[in-house]
Amino acid sequence: SAVDGRSGTKVAIKKLYRPFQSELFAKRAYRELRLLKHMKHENVIILSLFLSFFFFFVSYLVMPFMGTDLSKIMKHEKLTEDRIQFLVYQMLKGLKYIHSSGIIHRDLKPGNLAVNEDCELKILDFGLARHTDSEMTGYVVTRWYRAPEVILNWMHYTQTVDIWSVGCIMAEMITGRPLFKGNDRI
Repeated sequence: SAVDGRSGTKVAIKKLYRPFQSELFAKRAYRELRLLKHMKHENVIILSLFLSFFFFFVSYLVMPFMGTDLSKIMKHEKLTEDRIQFLVYQMLKGLKYIHSSGIIHRDLKPGNLAVNEDCELKILDFGLARHTDSEMTGYVVTRWYRAPEVILNWMHYTQTVDIWSVGCIMAEMITGRPLFKGNDRI
């Protein structure tokens, strides 16, 4: 994190190290930058600034500072039913906006859900996101949150894969452990 010299507010900085080292990394960096530039919703992180230093092979995404993420919160405390409902509600509101823009996030997990001290949630990390009319790949979503259709039919799936991930996250918030923990590659 850092402090914005103009506004005095705290910001988060995501470093993209060597985003142009390969075509794959360049596509991910460009996709995330392009999508974040157009996102404007209370439950989706906004891009405040983009800095790129080609001489150093590094780029930075500057975004509002949220404090923590859902993964860290779940490691340190048991969530109340009211808090779980509020967090799931915000996830679904953010997804409704993302999906109405024709985008599939494809990597929803607790670590990609920022939460501030007021329990306000924002969806992060659009590096694996795709437009619904794009060609899909099987490399998406952390395994524990991956929908069956991604595993079984990885070229053809819809925004429902994100809803599956929300269900897995909700179950983890309730039980305190991942619903489908494992390391099988299937």
